[in-house]
Formats: sequence, structure tokens, C-alpha cells
Amino acid sequence: MMPLTFANEGEENIIKKIGGKPEVKKHLESLGFVTGGRVTIISHINGSVIVNVKESRVAVSSEMAQKIFV
Repeated sequence: MMPLTFANEGEENIIKKIGGKPEVKKHLESLGFVTGGRVTIISHINGSVIVNVKESRVAVSSEMAQKIFV
């Protein structure tokens, strides 16, 4: 298990755990990051991570991506 920021671009991963405070978890869940879901990193741009999750592209900060474990 590793933080999402260490995953390779273009590689599909399964979300194993969401860390952080309850409000952070709720925010990430509202964006589609749920345990068991699939996520693919599109690119790393200026400290943000662009991902494909639930058929949508979402940008999250590297700090938030560190709380998503795949």
C-alpha cells in the first residue's frame, strides 16, 4: 500500500484506504474517492495531481493525494 502520489501515471489503481480527518475523508468521498474504487493518475502539474476517478477528471493537491492509499 502506498500514497497515490507514488503511483505511476496511466496505471489504474484500486483505492485501499482514505486517511485524514473526518471532514477530509468526506470531501474526498464527495469527489469520488472511495475504498475499492478505481483511480488513474493522468499527470502531476505544479504540486497538484490530475486523476481520473469515476469517469471524471479531478485535480487534487499533493497533500490530499498523500491521504489516498492505493
